[in-house]
Amino acid sequence: MQPDAPPYVTSPVGFPLTGQTLLQRLAAADAGERARGHEVLARLYWRPVYTHLRLKWRLAPPDAEDLTQEFLAGLCADDTLRTFDPARGRFRTFLRGCLDHQVANARRAGQRLKRGGGATHLSLDFAGAERDLAGGAVDGEAVLEARFRAEWVAALFATALEEFRHRAADGRHAVHLALFERYDLGPASGAERPTYAELAREFALPATQVTNFLAWARREFRRALLDTLRAGCASEEEFRAEARELLGTDAP
Repeated sequence: MQPDAPPYVTSPVGFPLTGQTLLQRLAAADAGERARGHEVLARLYWRPVYTHLRLKWRLAPPDAEDLTQEFLAGLCADDTLRTFDPARGRFRTFLRGCLDHQVANARRAGQRLKRGGGATHLSLDFAGAERDLAGGAVDGEAVLEARFRAEWVAALFATALEEFRHRAADGRHAVHLALFERYDLGPASGAERPTYAELAREFALPATQVTNFLAWARREFRRALLDTLRAGCASEEEFRAEARELLGTDAP
């Protein structure tokens, strides 16, 4: 049985992810390219932002939802991104710092964090994010930073998976994709992973073909993951550093 769609994203991005980093897209002269950059930004960072607002700042869910929308839209509407200095850390660390600065400034000024703000609202699964919080706050900057990164990594893999599914849905690789979903994505809860021999019988394939098809699928998923990672990093240097941390090897 095909696994449920990831809670972070339910469709491929709909445009080629190859070639450009996030900041290149967001700074592009072409409005369409900037919009594509904003889509990548929202897909990879909305859930880390929302979770951080709930855990560190203990905002009520409706306020955290609206501020997430407002914050992500504001990054693309003002000059905030121009202040990013890669020598001072990763882009996600910069983003979290900007978020904390915005909330802290509003609280020091005695302002109620405004809701709505006229921002264009994105279709985001806040209910799913809320279910995964399981209540309570997290203390300590190191723990908060680790949680922010974990949410970003999960969003990255979910987006890459949908991108891979989109690429494999060409009529020629349906079996490759089905094998990957059955074996690599894991069986239903409590069930054992099938063996290659069992997959061969199920799909009426030679065992060697199962091996070859899974090798293709893993290679193409890795390609989709690297393309998604590059699209979500601020620079080529950051992309290569993140790839080493995530995959334990240098990106091609």
